[in-house]
Amino acid sequence: MTKPKIRIAIIGGGLAGASLANALVRHAHLEFHLYESASEFSERGAGVSLSKTAQGALEHINPAAPEILRKAGAVAQKSSRNMIGSGPHAGAVVFDLIADPKRLGLTVHRASLLRELLAPIPQERLHTNKKLDRITPKSSGCVEVVFQDGESALFDAVIGADGIFGSMRKYVLEDFPDACDPSPAGFWDCRNVVPFEKVKAALGEQFFETDRQYGWSGDGAFVIHDALEDRTMVQCAVSAIDRDPCDDRKQPLTREFLEETLKNWMDGPIGKAIIDLILDQPDAHRYSQWEFRSTPTYAKSRVCIAGDAAHAMTPWQGAGAGQAFEDAMILGTLLGNATTAVQIDAAFRAYDAVRRPRAQRIVDSSRETGLIMTGQDAEAGLDPEKLRPVLKSRWDFIYGIDFVAYKEEALVKMREFETC
Repeated sequence: MTKPKIRIAIIGGGLAGASLANALVRHAHLEFHLYESASEFSERGAGVSLSKTAQGALEHINPAAPEILRKAGAVAQKSSRNMIGSGPHAGAVVFDLIADPKRLGLTVHRASLLRELLAPIPQERLHTNKKLDRITPKSSGCVEVVFQDGESALFDAVIGADGIFGSMRKYVLEDFPDACDPSPAGFWDCRNVVPFEKVKAALGEQFFETDRQYGWSGDGAFVIHDALEDRTMVQCAVSAIDRDPCDDRKQPLTREFLEETLKNWMDGPIGKAIIDLILDQPDAHRYSQWEFRSTPTYAKSRVCIAGDAAHAMTPWQGAGAGQAFEDAMILGTLLGNATTAVQIDAAFRAYDAVRRPRAQRIVDSSRETGLIMTGQDAEAGLDPEKLRPVLKSRWDFIYGIDFVAYKEEALVKMREFETC
């Protein structure tokens, strides 16, 4: 007789949920459904940087990842250059990271990447307008998922990928109420996507002779610009120290506020121009960067959390999307090796054991990196000679991972938990 399929609900249709769908669709014994609360699948924000490590995780999820990224209009960054944007060293190069041609980083528009990640998923597995009402464990071991429209279904497992303000985290951490809510990380950011030629004219042609990501460290802020959409658009972003935090994550962005934030940048190479580029949009806002400073567990029986629901982090090390891919890679590996629903508990415990320490280390490292990049390090300040050694090694532990060994570590943990 044919064994029954393991039924899995994925709650949340952003990059984390779509990555999970790509990981699970490869396994015939897994029947998953992806639920999005909005009327369509969409992603907020502009570009996302994908290191070669993040690309590698995505390729472990779906071997067609290079083609997915090509169709999404990803732009290869031949190098990244960090420069000083304010003060006596304004215009100085801190360092260049020259990529091996086989290890190029990419920048891709979030919405375009989501579109291509969803393309290979059967339409009958994708559901919109499905806002979660509650989930309830049953004595049979199954989990009932109930939506606000009254529809309900039973699943063997539920994965919450519903973001930083979703409800799945509260369910998994209901025994740890102090860890449920995100907290301000001490920074805010704003961004805009502007036509390539307009940005080149504003900032200067010299910054577009090579496809590279530029980052500018300055007094209290950091500026980034890089090309998207096959070099037709440019992402411009400002991140800064939040000197007057408030409860509202989203705040209107005015010229006066930006000029005050970048007041010590005005004599530098890009201070004035970046303000004009950021404000070249009808409804400019800034967003507080929030994070989960600590998370006691990613799993509770047959329910787990992934992506920002598990480890929302600041963007200072460009690792958020890559960590969502790693979640999907490990969960796909574990669930792909689970032959019965009884093994899900052990699979989710193994997922928690291998993913949580690595992701938490990046949460903490990213926040610390933000302080360095905004000139807040007491020793390095904005001196390029002192910043260079402080910054260059901070990404080593993120990139230096063997995914084959990492997946095997997860499987070993799963087998250990099965015998407990």
